[in-house]
Amino acid sequence: MSGGDPPHALLRPRIALPFLLISLIWGSTWVVIADQLTETPPMWSVVWRFAPATLGAFALAMVMGKSLIPSGKAHLLAMAIGLTQFCANYALVYHSEIHLTSGIVAVMFSLLIVPNAILGRLMLAQPVTPRFLAGSLVAIAGIALLLVNEAQAARLGRDVPLGVLLALGAMLAASLASVIQAGELGRSAPMATLLAWSMLYGALFDAALAVATEGPPVIPSTFAFWSGALYLALFGSVATLPAYWFLVRELGAGRAAYQGVVSVIIAMALSTVFEDYRWSALAIGGAGLALAGLVIALSARNPET
Repeated sequence: MSGGDPPHALLRPRIALPFLLISLIWGSTWVVIADQLTETPPMWSVVWRFAPATLGAFALAMVMGKSLIPSGKAHLLAMAIGLTQFCANYALVYHSEIHLTSGIVAVMFSLLIVPNAILGRLMLAQPVTPRFLAGSLVAIAGIALLLVNEAQAARLGRDVPLGVLLALGAMLAASLASVIQAGELGRSAPMATLLAWSMLYGALFDAALAVATEGPPVIPSTFAFWSGALYLALFGSVATLPAYWFLVRELGAGRAAYQGVVSVIIAMALSTVFEDYRWSALAIGGAGLALAGLVIALSARNPET
């Protein structure tokens, strides 16, 4: 594997292009999710995202000429990824955005580099450097300031501590999915096939959870909802997740999450425009500290380079 590539690997076209694609699209998805929740309960919003995403993923695998029949072990892996990535992660993200502004959830998710790196070290023997840890601590301090500001400015009915816990749970679920798909079994399976089946299992888990927690299907009727759902499905999932998994396999789980730095800037800008996010001195200081910490962590070289 090429987890030992130096940081300038991000400048290589085969790495830089998917990196920028993911950053730009994922930076915009957070505010779209928030808009979806104004019309439909969280779990049914997740279902209406991954129903078309699953069809798109299978279509992508067919266009790429990949086999649609994975091995028995790959099926088990797809179920695990479906449960962690496409059910637990998104269920918790959507619920967290009930209590937190979308930009703040995006900032929290930029810390995905931390559990990714830790789990990558424990499960895949990928190295973690002191500089990476130092940068992560700086970023955590900045995000803590942002969360204090969020709690002070929270609108009536929002439970900021609960939103934080939900976002942290989502981040851990996403990190676990990223690392397990980068293991030996995941790397041996065609990426497009694994993604399609993972989404299918995830969509089934989502539907079961939606029925159990929110009752019969809630089918939205507006063009705005369905256009947003299709954007999240096709661009936010089908087009970008294979690219992200490629980065995880090429760069390692920790460094693949560097896209969060660019995504955060986009997400906070959109939150400012569409959610009227107010930039207090505390928020500005926290955002600056968080981005500085992420850049420090990003610049960390692996020990073997």
